[in-house]
Amino acid sequence: MQNLRDFWALVVSVWKDGVLGIDVGNIITALGIFLGFLIIRRIFSWLVIRQIRHWTRKSRNKIDDHIIDVLEHPIRFIPVVMGLFFATEYLDLEGLAATIAENINRSLIAFVIFWGFFNIVRPVGDLLEVGGQFVTEAMAQWIRKAANIGIILIGAATILEIWGIQVGPIIAGLGLFGVAVALGAQDLFKNLIAGIFIISERRFHPGDWIFADGVVEGTVEQIGFRTTRVRRFDKAPVYVPNSKLSDNAVTNFSEMTHRRIKWIIGVEYRTSLEQLRQVRQEIEDYVLNSDAFARPEEVSTFVRIDSFNDSSIDILLYCFTRTTVWGEWLEIKEQLAMKIKDIVEGAGTGFAFPSRSLYLETLPDAPEIFPLQAPAQKDDI
Repeated sequence: MQNLRDFWALVVSVWKDGVLGIDVGNIITALGIFLGFLIIRRIFSWLVIRQIRHWTRKSRNKIDDHIIDVLEHPIRFIPVVMGLFFATEYLDLEGLAATIAENINRSLIAFVIFWGFFNIVRPVGDLLEVGGQFVTEAMAQWIRKAANIGIILIGAATILEIWGIQVGPIIAGLGLFGVAVALGAQDLFKNLIAGIFIISERRFHPGDWIFADGVVEGTVEQIGFRTTRVRRFDKAPVYVPNSKLSDNAVTNFSEMTHRRIKWIIGVEYRTSLEQLRQVRQEIEDYVLNSDAFARPEEVSTFVRIDSFNDSSIDILLYCFTRTTVWGEWLEIKEQLAMKIKDIVEGAGTGFAFPSRSLYLETLPDAPEIFPLQAPAQKDDI
């Protein structure tokens, strides 16, 4: 009987001592509290988000709706943090266990806060793009990236401080390391500064067609911290260091107000003066009366007899189309070319092509032609 009592006392002792001196019953209760918060997690987040959405519907702008969308996941994590907090509070921990539990709770709270800030950066960046007057799309992307990096660093430093890790000495050590790295990474910082200048000067934006002589020609896809990705017209991507696009002259064809057509039209020398006047006048009338071409008061427009070439009389056609879209510009050029052919043929003349005339004259001292066969002779009788 005494042995049975001793066994029961041992069971009670193990139950009370449990893990790290914590009663097993309290541990089970704490787990139940934590699981309870996990169960109500979906209901809690649904009710909170629903109520916030109800408030945001009263505003006309959509930015608050986007903010709620990106905050949904951090809000769903709040019941997990609350469950762990109430579970550890119920256990009434002491000493090292209490310190660890408190640090975990503080770290999770800091994680949720900075997680929310990290997610908010994108809709705020979109709001800056909508403002648009002072912040370009590329600049907004840079601001988002810099803000995200800053939030991650500050959040990591906060959590490290919670666990008693001093961030100051780490930053000082990184500063010395950074000086050493900077000496060997001058090109990296040069490209970074060049990228800032490109964005601030608004030389080009994603989607623009650019040309840098000897560097690249194509469509800008992304302006990064070190390189700019340009998609060539053969669809191959080119990663160009920002310094190349900052130090060299860059032509931004997407900023064209009009697109130029400059042709030299050569007609035959047999063309009469009246025919020349007719061809020139009809080409000019077509350009001036077509809505596809810009007016002379907007841009320079000329249709003039230009020069006497080796094989042709040249007419200069200099005009600009209203569209800058390449496909539409090609269509307008095609229609203009067919119209010019119709005008030239309708005037009774033709287009000239390179030719050479050879004149042969009989020279006074030209040799006699030697007969290939002697004439037949009669036999003497």
